[in-house]
Amino acid sequence: MKKDHRFYADLQRYIAVTSVGPSALRNQGAPGVVKAAQHHLARLDLGRFRAKSEVDFLRRLDRETERLRKTLPRGAQHWGSARKALNIFLRDICYNRFLSQKHGLAHAEDWMEMPLDSFVARALKRKGKRRQLPRWPGLIRLTPETSATFQAFARKTAAREGISRIHLDMRAWTEERR
Repeated sequence: MKKDHRFYADLQRYIAVTSVGPSALRNQGAPGVVKAAQHHLARLDLGRFRAKSEVDFLRRLDRETERLRKTLPRGAQHWGSARKALNIFLRDICYNRFLSQKHGLAHAEDWMEMPLDSFVARALKRKGKRRQLPRWPGLIRLTPETSATFQAFARKTAAREGISRIHLDMRAWTEERR
């Protein structure tokens, strides 16, 4: 059956709401963070992430992180919160064949980042040697530079495991629950 514009819009909204819930963005400094992030992501033009290279994709990711950050409530406009929400959302878009195919995002899988938080930081630290990663600053204080350090480590770890780094989050969650 043919999918219409409404189907894709509803599916994107569904993914925005189910992927970025209260547990993903708790204690971020002001009420309304989750709702603001969901609203922004539900309306996001996914075509913005159709890129020809990783450098271009990451540049687009940076721009969209800043756009999302500015839509968050005053007192909660943290780069780390916006980046985590965007990365979780893109991961779930990647896992959805309808939206991934429609927007040509399947090729970006290897460029997508691992959504970072304290849980993921601990999982990455367990996989590394002492002092390979900095102290986790918390999502509110996460900077692009610290994020890049964790993402570089995640890329190496994922390569050793034969997967893209976007999938390390899923693997960390399932391993912790065994």
